[in-house]
Formats: sequence, structure tokens, C-alpha cells
Amino acid sequence: MQWANFLAKEAATNGLSLEQTVAFAKYFQTENLGKTKVKLASELNVDITAFTKWVGEVYDKFAQNSPELETFNNRDKLEKLQAYLSLKYNSELDALKPLAAMKLLKSLVVRERLQQEAWVARRICKFLGYLPLALELVGRYLDKMPDLSLETLLKRLEKKRVKHEPVVNANSLMPDEYGIFEAFELSWEQLDENAQSFGCLLSLCALADIPLSVETIEDDKKQELNEKAIADLLELHFLQQKSKEIYRLNPQIRQLFRMKLDKSSEADEAKAKFAAMMLEVAKLIPQQLNSEDILNLTPHLPHITEVATHLSEYLGDDNLITLFTKLAWFYQVQGLYQQAEPWLQRCVELTQNRLGSEHIHVATSLNNLAALYETTGRYREAEPLLEKALALRKRLLGEEHNDVATSLSYLALIYEYTGRYSEAEPLYQQALELWKRLVGEEHPHVATSLNNLGALYCYTRRYSEAEPLFKQALKLRKRLLGDNHPDVATSLNNLAQLYESTGSYKQAEPLYEQALELSKRLLGNNHPDVAISLNNLAALYRHTRRYRKAKPLFEKALKICERTLGISHPTTMTVRANYASFLREAYH
Repeated sequence: MQWANFLAKEAATNGLSLEQTVAFAKYFQTENLGKTKVKLASELNVDITAFTKWVGEVYDKFAQNSPELETFNNRDKLEKLQAYLSLKYNSELDALKPLAAMKLLKSLVVRERLQQEAWVARRICKFLGYLPLALELVGRYLDKMPDLSLETLLKRLEKKRVKHEPVVNANSLMPDEYGIFEAFELSWEQLDENAQSFGCLLSLCALADIPLSVETIEDDKKQELNEKAIADLLELHFLQQKSKEIYRLNPQIRQLFRMKLDKSSEADEAKAKFAAMMLEVAKLIPQQLNSEDILNLTPHLPHITEVATHLSEYLGDDNLITLFTKLAWFYQVQGLYQQAEPWLQRCVELTQNRLGSEHIHVATSLNNLAALYETTGRYREAEPLLEKALALRKRLLGEEHNDVATSLSYLALIYEYTGRYSEAEPLYQQALELWKRLVGEEHPHVATSLNNLGALYCYTRRYSEAEPLFKQALKLRKRLLGDNHPDVATSLNNLAQLYESTGSYKQAEPLYEQALELSKRLLGNNHPDVAISLNNLAALYRHTRRYRKAKPLFEKALKICERTLGISHPTTMTVRANYASFLREAYH
């Protein structure tokens, strides 16, 4: 296996993000080992701070999965990782000693059979370069053909080498991988057309665990064909089963299947089919994820990512934006904004290049990216995107459309966050009235608009106008969404803040506590919304001079914000300022 392929496999296995994978591959490429981080960052056209951060995160992820990293004596973390990767690469590629190779072959083939042609068996091991994978393939092949002599097998292997050497060279296989190639070619011929096609389809998966559940296939005949293909691939050692419905394709086998696919007339059809399959899985990603969703969807993420990275051309125009948006949602909802951003940026780029600037999907992709910037406090970057999206939507859809109402709300939010309240208010009001006309009074979008307008009135100290809007939004959200929904937690927080601002602490406290518990239950303990709830409850404890209860909440809130949003995010800075003010008040 080539070093670049090995690095790609390790990146996928350790769950590196897109940015981390780029930094990892760049840093550890053989030709770059002598270059400084500054030089590498420059070549990638990224900021040195970001590059250093990504590389540091790479080490942390490897350390989580491979505790043996700490056993290396190198002082520098990246030197440790380099030593670890080199050792692992060599161990995977290293040929066995001749005696060990024969021992492996004996474990796969009936002993008497080898004893009858012991000299030929040793020649076969040597021909295969003593490579464990090649020996495994040949052993499984012999097991399927009990009457085949070893002499005949060796001749077949030699013919494969002569016939396919130009193919091997053209596909940049290393000389020490030749034995694997010939063994693969013999076993390939044992597969029926269905299993061959299935193996080629699997070669489009990422270098990661592959979830395969044939029981979900409704067509009985198709289910049986897939079951047989999997069984055939397992029998010949092309595929390994890690656990129930989880499989792994060896990187070298994957490469050889991909070579077969690329040479076939069905390559485009297979790639379109795989892209469509991953799109259907991506569609299952909801805008509000719970812990069960994350657990179920995580195994599929590398393969959805593979389509987004390498096979997006096989997605239809309408589906292009869906795949990238759903990928971003998976990370965004968990507060993993840095991992979400490149997918939204790529979506804008692809939609503009493919569809032209005057297309509704371009407006949607601009709006989605701007929404992420708004969440991460990058209001200057968000504003021009939102203004462009709003103008485009009005031009293409007319004034009376759901997407126009959405753009109005987001733009108003930016104006509010940058202190331009007089510009925000009419947009919020327009959005509220538009939603009412479009979807009626009983709709979650109406509740969100009521909540947004109420928050603006709170910022401008118009509490008597804000309170009925907050109460109406909370009541509507509970009725439409149920008591266990993140939007309900937001409404509880906002109403509690209003009561706190007007000195009604006894009314505020139970609402803050409900919001915190609900956010934890729905989003996990390390989400930015949980940090906001912690900060709010801590501020209430401070105002009521319960300093011992306030301090750990402020500390938890700040820690979550710094980890998920970054040290320069407006919310992080607000929590830090609140904590600093609290410390001055409580301990001086």
C-alpha cells in the first residue's frame, strides 16, 4: 500500500474532519517532512494559527484511539505520531519471514496438500512476496478448488503477472504489492457477476467501517443477491466482518476493485448509484439531532463525505444542496461549527459553478452559510450573504414566499446583534406578518418570529411589549412541538431573562432550571445552548448573592463556550466578562 493511501486510511479510521485530514496529509507526506509549519500552511493557503490548531487536533484524535502513542520516546507530539505511523505502516506492509509465510499458508490449506508439493508451496510464498494479504487470498482460493495442484496455481499466478504488469504500472501499484494483484485476479474470476459488481460498488466507500444491513431491503430477490455477494466476498477474504452488519474493505483490495470499476463500462452507473444511496442516508439527518441519531448516523458519515468530496458530479442539481446541507447539519447541531463550515462553503461554490449566480439554490446555500456565521458570531461575514440571498429570493420567488420570510428573519437577527435595533424591528415585523399569511397563526415559524421580536423588545427595555410575545411563543411551541424540544428551552430561557431583567427572580429561577435540564437532555452537556443556560442561571444566583452556586456554573459555561465556539466568539466573550465581573463582586 502506498504511503498516501495509508495516510488516507488512517485519517478515515480516526475520524478526522475535512480540515484535519488536509493538514494531516500535508504534514506527513514524505516530500514535506523537512518543511516548517509556516511553509506548509502557506502552500495550503491557510492561516498558520489554523494549520497548527488542526495538526494539534490530529494528534489528540490519534492519542484517543491509540494509547500506545505515549510509549514513544520522542519529545514532540508530532514526532511521536510520525514514529507511530511509520511503525504501523511498515508492520502492515512488511513481508513475513519464509517460515512464517509457510505457517500462514498451512493454516489456510489442508496440510497434506502442501506436503505433497512442499517445494512448490515455498515457491508460491516467494512469488507472493511473503505478503500476508496475498497468502490469505491464495489460501481462500485453494480452499474453493480442492483438486487444483499447487503447480497449476503457480503457473496461473505467473500468467497473471505477465498479462497484467502494464495495468499494475499504469495504476501506480508498488512492486511489493504485485503478489496481492495476481492473487486478487485469480479470486476475482471466482466471483459471479453480481458479487463482482457489489465489490466494485463497495470500492466507492470511504476507507472506514462499512455498515451493510440487507434486512432493510424490501425486495426479497435483491436482498438474497446482496446476501450472497457479501458471503462470496467474505469467503474469498475480499471483505472482513468486524461486527454485526459492520464490514471493512482492505485498502489494497479496495484499490483493486476500484481499478476494475474504472475500466468497466458501468463505472458511471455505479458511481451514480452509490451517490444516490448515500444521498438517501443523508436525508435521514434531521435538523435537530438527538444522541440516538448521532449514534446511528455516525458510521455512515465517512461514506456520505466520500460522495461530497469525490462524487458530487453524480448528484442531480436539486440534490446537490441537500447532501452538503445535511452534512453540515450533522456537525452544526452538535456545536462542531468548524467541521460544518467547509461543507456549506463548498455548497455555495458548487451551486454557483453548476447553476449560475441567478438560481434559487444559490440563495439557499448563501443563507445557510450566513446562518452558520451568525451562530459563530461572524456578523460582518454573514450580513452581505444574507442581503444577497434576500434580494435573490425576492427576484426569483416574489415577495410572498417562505424563503423570503426566512431571509428577513436572519437579516433582522444580524442587525439586532450589531446594535441596529431600528433596522431590525421592521424586518422582524415583516417576517412575522408574512409567516402568518403564508402558514397561518398555528405554526412553529410564527412562534420563532414572535420569540425574535420579543427578544428585540427585551434588548430595548420594552418589557411590557416583550412579555406577551414570549408567552405566546412558548405556548405555541409546546402545543406544536411538544414539551421536549430545543425551541421550548429557548423560549423558557427568554421568558426567564425577561423576569430577571424586571427583578422577578422567583419567577425566573424555575424557568432557567427547566431550560437547563431540557437543553442537557436534548443536546448533551457540551453544547453552546447548555453554556448559555448555565450562564443565565449563574447570573441569577449572582444577583441573589448565592455566589457559591454561581461560580461553578460560570466556569462550566465558559469552558463549553471556549471549546465549542472559540475564545473570540461574542457569546464566549460575554460569558467571560460576566464571570470576571462576578469574581470582582464576590471576592473583592
